[in-house]
Amino acid sequence: MATVLYITANPKPVEESFSLSVGEEFIKAYRENNPEDEVVRLDLYKMDVPFIDTDVFSGWGKLQKGSAFEHLSDEEKHKVSAINTLTDQFVAGDKYVFVTPFWNFSFPPKMKAYIDNIAIAGKTFKYTAEGPVGLLGGKKALHIQARGGIYSEGTAKEMEFGDRYLRTVLAFMGVEDAETLAIEGMAAMPDKAEEIKQQAIQRANELAKQF
Repeated sequence: MATVLYITANPKPVEESFSLSVGEEFIKAYRENNPEDEVVRLDLYKMDVPFIDTDVFSGWGKLQKGSAFEHLSDEEKHKVSAINTLTDQFVAGDKYVFVTPFWNFSFPPKMKAYIDNIAIAGKTFKYTAEGPVGLLGGKKALHIQARGGIYSEGTAKEMEFGDRYLRTVLAFMGVEDAETLAIEGMAAMPDKAEEIKQQAIQRANELAKQF
């Protein structure tokens, strides 16, 4: 049995989001094809995802100097504990499905905060004399991303930073088996938006059988 983390970063309801609509169809098909697997839903906009701030650095610093956890301030304890929980949960997962919209050439800040919580030295990667090494080899990921314009080709391709950044971080952590399902062009071609969505759902169903 595998554990799948279904990680979404979109404040909109499913029916108003292309990425979430396609994501739900993917996870539905995945469950049908893998009934024994566990799917854990992480809606980042409904979760406590700490930003790496003064409290976090202060708490980490105290622990590194040998202080006991109970000597941290309440804020330090809360944030450090939350980060540890999210990181451990990510490490324990076997497969990852990220679902995001395309905001200002990237993805929502909640997703960046989440990545900052899980990219932790000693847990998801380590430093060696030969350079950093990812610790999550053998795992796989899928990024479902909705883009209003077309960013998969031409000069606009260089303006897409969200998917490229996510795949770079995943590879850094050792997750080399990563794929992208881009739903794009709905704003550029509103008359074809539903057709684009249905084509993406069809592709999601195909990917679910292989994932």
